[in-house]
Amino acid sequence: MTKTNEITLKGFTPRIYQETILGTCSLKNSLVVLPTGLGKTGIALLLSVQRLKTHPDSKVVFLAPTKPLVEQHKKTFLEHLDLPESQLQVFTGEITPVKRAMLWKYARIIFSTPQGLENDIINGNVDLSNISLMIFDEAHRAVGNYSYVFIAKQFMKKANFPRILALTASPGSDILTIEDVCQNLFIESVEVRTDDDPDVAPYVQETDVNWVKVSLSGELKKVKKLLEQCVKERYSQLKRLGINRVVTKKDLLAQQARLRVLMSKRERSVEVFRGLSVLAEVFKIQHAQELIETQSLNAVVSYFDRLFNDAVTSKVKAVKNVCADPLFKSAFHLSSELLKKGIEHPKIDKIKELVNRLFSENSAGKIIIFTQFRDTAVKIKDVLDSVVDCKSAVFVGQAKKNGTGLSQKEQKEVLDLFRDGEFNCLIATSVAEEGLDIPSVDNVIFFEPIPSAIRTIQRRGRTGRHDKGNVFVLVTKDTRDEAYRHV
Repeated sequence: MTKTNEITLKGFTPRIYQETILGTCSLKNSLVVLPTGLGKTGIALLLSVQRLKTHPDSKVVFLAPTKPLVEQHKKTFLEHLDLPESQLQVFTGEITPVKRAMLWKYARIIFSTPQGLENDIINGNVDLSNISLMIFDEAHRAVGNYSYVFIAKQFMKKANFPRILALTASPGSDILTIEDVCQNLFIESVEVRTDDDPDVAPYVQETDVNWVKVSLSGELKKVKKLLEQCVKERYSQLKRLGINRVVTKKDLLAQQARLRVLMSKRERSVEVFRGLSVLAEVFKIQHAQELIETQSLNAVVSYFDRLFNDAVTSKVKAVKNVCADPLFKSAFHLSSELLKKGIEHPKIDKIKELVNRLFSENSAGKIIIFTQFRDTAVKIKDVLDSVVDCKSAVFVGQAKKNGTGLSQKEQKEVLDLFRDGEFNCLIATSVAEEGLDIPSVDNVIFFEPIPSAIRTIQRRGRTGRHDKGNVFVLVTKDTRDEAYRHV
């Protein structure tokens, strides 16, 4: 055991790269970029001890975006610090401001979601002057109006001896995003380590990436073609309105932004109104295209159902126009008929086959399946319920969409059950990407490739944490899946 003033570290031996990074963090506000599962929290632990030793009457605040993450960090600190639990307090929106103010007085280390702390700062319920360290987990979120930005500014202004530690597996996909994060969190030094760095490499487990290709059936190709014709007609309309160069989604968004600027300048011509409406139609049709190419047919039909139900009462022209289009109607009816016949996207059969094989090879293994859409997540669970040895659970965000939302308490319960082996297959949307400690995952399956660099890096971080892991990525041939593979 290592004694540090009144605080004792227990059961924790720093790795060399953690100690090297700590040297920088102790002197400067630092952004630490380290692959998922390689001990960012350990660096936070070491620096917290050091700051509390240097400033014995001060406090440390550890911020994380979600309650499960906040509680996970507290659990880690409690495990490795010889401090009474009363001195480590979790602050979330469920705790009243009055109780938080009381707990604040006696706590030495506070674990909190940012929104709650931001409100406490605005209402004057907390004193930032005696905080010696503010830790921002998943620091890539510190852009725009996110609470991290306000908190960092107030902390640097009011603290007597401020120090900031920002942690992330991936700060952003471009240099401007990284610069924005650094500016917003008053970063003076950036410590980056990759899997290939000599001091990190010995701790990185090998992760094999396997690209699994499937082909759309002839029936699904018919739906795809109908939607392509829908979009082609809209592109012709846009061209007649003088709106050209709309090849990618980025192009469409740029044209939409340009027309909105014209609207704000009161240039409200018929062409501008019509252009915005047609662009909105394109987005709705392209979403259906994405679903038919990459997702379950169940997700496709659910989307069509919602859109056609909205068209009955909606005053939005784009919705009414799309649903009145004979080609779009045909795509809807054909999809519905195929679903009734039990025809599904080939990825559904492939994922069942893959999960069945993985559990037959290792019945004690664990799998995480990522998909962007809840309807697909529900369908995957339904299919996997028939796989021997597979005990699956859906893990999604809090918003109640189609009855599948989980509260933060329920999220934590699912993770605990998964960790304890009650479930061995987690079917998750993006909520599981950031930092949550899901140990001993043998295989990660992407239902679709993900274009965002942040999301891809963090999904890969779910496997290979403790043992050699595999990543499987399902790709539909001749669709946008293949384009995303190379992003």
